[in-house]
Amino acid sequence: MQMNPHVLIVEDEEPIAQLLKYNLEKEGYRVSVAGDGEEALLLADEGKPDLVVLDWMLPKLAGIEVCRRLRSARDSRNTPIVMLTARGEEGDRIRGLDTGADDYVVKPFQMSELLARLRAVMRRIRPALADDKIAAGDVTLDRGSHRVKRAGKDVHLGPTEFRLLEYLMQHPGRVFSREQLLDAVWGSEVYVEARTVDVHIGRLRRALNAGHDFDPIRTVRSAGYSFDVDG
Repeated sequence: MQMNPHVLIVEDEEPIAQLLKYNLEKEGYRVSVAGDGEEALLLADEGKPDLVVLDWMLPKLAGIEVCRRLRSARDSRNTPIVMLTARGEEGDRIRGLDTGADDYVVKPFQMSELLARLRAVMRRIRPALADDKIAAGDVTLDRGSHRVKRAGKDVHLGPTEFRLLEYLMQHPGRVFSREQLLDAVWGSEVYVEARTVDVHIGRLRRALNAGHDFDPIRTVRSAGYSFDVDG
């Protein structure tokens, strides 16, 4: 049986490190945390992570130097590295990528975006480690093939409905407001009216529930929507 991917978080700000740890563990990753650059190299050597989330500004050894050393070491030269930093200037991004980072996420970030970036890096570099399927109740969503099935039959969704369903299925039972869904699915930089969520939820329901009595998309009055397989 294959073990869940091991992620090494290198972040000296404790609240951010714990937030990342909590969300990654909820996604099924095994997580280690290093608070400075020297500890990061030790943990990387001992734990052989499948992915490194690396802050740029670190005590003892800068993230860019940690990235350089990981790339020069035989055991970690192919380990995916995602730089996480407040340095958003284009020159810094290029420098980070030139040093060997596979992707670059600027703080502050949406957790959903970061998780999507990590999955994308894993799929690209180590396809066998990326869990592309989510299953809840009789609904299965396959990110790799962009297909959804319910009770074994294909459900045809548009790209926005697919992303909505993916986000809701990742957090079964949790209620999200329209604003939270807008941020997660459309992005915080895009202006879309909150009622747009209702339109796409309606389309998602029609496609997902065709021929079925039970609707897993639950409307919570004055709160939002959730994916609920328990009825």
